[in-house]
Parts: sequence; C-alpha cells; structure tokens
Amino acid sequence: MAKNFRLYIPEPLFPEKVITLTEAQTHYLKNVVKITRQDRISCFDGQNGEFAAELLNISKKDISLRIAKQLRPLTICPDIWLLFAPLKKDKTDFVIEKATELGCRKIIPVITEHTNTTNIKIERYTAQSIEAAEQCRRTDLPEIIPPQPLSTLLAGWDKTRTLYYMDETLNSPDFYTVLKGNSNKQAAILIGPEGGFSSEELSRLQNAPYAKGATLGPRILRAETAVAAALSCWQLIQGDWSN
Repeated sequence: MAKNFRLYIPEPLFPEKVITLTEAQTHYLKNVVKITRQDRISCFDGQNGEFAAELLNISKKDISLRIAKQLRPLTICPDIWLLFAPLKKDKTDFVIEKATELGCRKIIPVITEHTNTTNIKIERYTAQSIEAAEQCRRTDLPEIIPPQPLSTLLAGWDKTRTLYYMDETLNSPDFYTVLKGNSNKQAAILIGPEGGFSSEELSRLQNAPYAKGATLGPRILRAETAVAAALSCWQLIQGDWSN
C-alpha cells in the first residue's frame, strides 16, 4: 500500500522546481520509513502553500524531488502568541509540539524569577515545530523567538495586543468568561513556570492595562497542560475554531 509523506522545504516552492533533500530528510525517508516510488509526497515551504512532489531519484547519498501542482494555498494561523517559561526537555518538547498543532503564530520562551531551566535551545524548538507542522498539515510555521526576561518583554509590550496570563492563584475569572468579554483578535497567552509567578511579577501583570488574568478551572494544571488548555480555549472562542 502506498504511503503519504509530507515535508517542510526551507526554500520557495513552485511547479517544476527540483529539490535535493537534506541529509536528515534523506536518512528518514530511505532508512526509517523506507520510501518507495509508489509513495505519495507533498511539500510546503511556509510561504506558498503545499505542493505535490514527484520522486526523481534515490541515490546512496540523497533524494531529489520535482515539485508538481499546488495542492493548497498558504493559510496563516490566527494572530495568537504563546509566551511560556521553559520547562525540562520533554515537557518543553510537548509545549512546542502542541503550540504548533494548535495554531500559534509566534512562540516566545520567557525567563521568569522561578524559571527552573536554562537549557534553552532555539534550534531544537524549531525542529520540533517543523515536525509538528508536517504532521498536522499546517502550511505556515510559527515564528520562534529567542528567550527574553519577562520584565524586558513587558517593558516593550505593544499595548494594542491583549496579554492573557494564566493566574495560578485562582483569584481571576475563568478564561472562558474573560475571552467572551474581550473581542481583540491580536492576543498572547502567558503561561508561568512550575513555581508560579513571583509576587512582583504577578503585581506587574495585574497593574498592566493590556493584561488580563484568567484561570483554567478549579484545579492547578501543570504548565504544559495549561498551554494546551489555554490555546484550545482561545481557538474555540476567538480563533479559527469559532467560525
């Protein structure tokens, strides 16, 4: 039975263009999934949509493709950003994967007073988001920004963008109610570290006119669970699930 493969190509695509796959892509297709000439391939570049591709050559060192017709135009995800305090390796991988699948346009690691890891690897985050986009049929990719201290990010914040911060003190309204009361489609969601925001950070957020605190129900969620829950709620009320 023919299998279907989807690949991100980091260069502009158009019909008849010939692509030589990277060493990693070649290894995956040849040695992991063992591609055959009967299998179907599609490619996207994050700029021009998704295209069918024809397998031209499989050699010992590389695989080449010819780009065929466009299958889907580029679709840009809603203007929602995720700001999160990096977690330990596997948990951060989960955050990047789910943020990509749930349609985040921008992902920003933030350093808070209680952030408990300094092992921040933007290259790894980018690779994780590409793999997730390939699997979930996104035609764009999230922009992943180098880490910034939360204080720096707030100091330069564009006040026309609503910042929803998840309040682990449970002293804020539920996120559903907060979203229903705000129609701004330019938004960001801030998830704090496993130790929560410091009192100073929480005070600054509470006093920022562009920031709105919200809770995700009566239970305290793990940070990575809160990411998936908050993004899902936003997409349902304000994003592309609401149409």
